[in-house]
This record gives sequence, C-alpha cells and structure tokens, in this order.
Amino acid sequence: MHRHYFISDDLDDLERIENELEAGGIDSVHIHVLSECESEVGRHHLHKLSLLLKKDVVNSGCKGAVVGTLLAGLLLAFAYIGGWADGNVGWTPFILLAASLVGFCAWDGGFLGMQQCNRCFRRFEACLRDGHHVFFVDVDDKQQAILDQVVARHPLLQGAGTGTATRLWLPGWRDG
Repeated sequence: MHRHYFISDDLDDLERIENELEAGGIDSVHIHVLSECESEVGRHHLHKLSLLLKKDVVNSGCKGAVVGTLLAGLLLAFAYIGGWADGNVGWTPFILLAASLVGFCAWDGGFLGMQQCNRCFRRFEACLRDGHHVFFVDVDDKQQAILDQVVARHPLLQGAGTGTATRLWLPGWRDG
C-alpha cells in the first residue's frame, strides 16, 4: 500500500473528501487526519489518530528493546566468562536481570518516544503548528484511480508527498 499526504485548511472539505473516498470503496481505516485541532476534527466526523500513533512510542520502544537485548547478552556473556553462575546462585538471577534489562530498556525507549512526534509525521510539524491539517490516505494500486478522481475534484487540497503505509495491527488505534 502507498500513503498519500495532503494539506488543507478546510475541515469541511476534508469531510467531503473522506465521504467521497469511502463511497468509492476506500475503507475508513485507511483514511486519517492529523491536526492540532482534535476537537474540530472530531466534530467533522473525521478519523483522527490516537496519541499512541501520533508519537514515536512503537519505534523508540523497539530500539530500546534492541539496546536491552544487547545489554542482556553482555551481562550473560560476562556471567558465563567470569564463572559467576557456576556457584550456588546458578543462572536464575542473571537470566532475571537480563530479562529485566530488556523490559526496562523497551519501556524507557517507549517513554522517550512519547516525547517525540512519530517519525512518519515529523516533516509536518511546522505545518501543523501553523494550523493546517494533514490528510492522508493509504491505497493499493487498484484504489489509486479512485483517490486521483476525488483529489481532482478538490483543488484546495495540496499534495504533500507520498510514503509507505504502515499497518495498523489494531484498527481501534486510529480512533482517539
């Protein structure tokens, strides 16, 4: 799937566009609005992003888990090389500490990710601060013609590029 980004100042127009896309066969799960005016987006019955998807929690959490796994591997390697687990204590405390390191680093990475905008939307931060709305649609090759037809009927909608669509494993995440 391909993601198409658009910028608009008019939520009424975005609502009409969304309705036309849905009538054309594009599922609402693939249509989103990113805006600083969340209450206005909700009043227009547009699909806004949840806080979890607006922030970089998942990406940063995964990076933290990788760091934690490396640290856990180092801990277990030192325990093995140093012979620390050969005594009465055994491997249990080292394995628990290694698992705790992975969990803590993943949590800390996710926490740091809550402080940052999602990496997919960083290029729109200035635009959002200026009061614009980012409208994006994920389409496959069969739906591209539908998107092109709808966009052609709305000249105020400014194209803002394309990207790779990310899968929303839990469709409920799209609702704020």
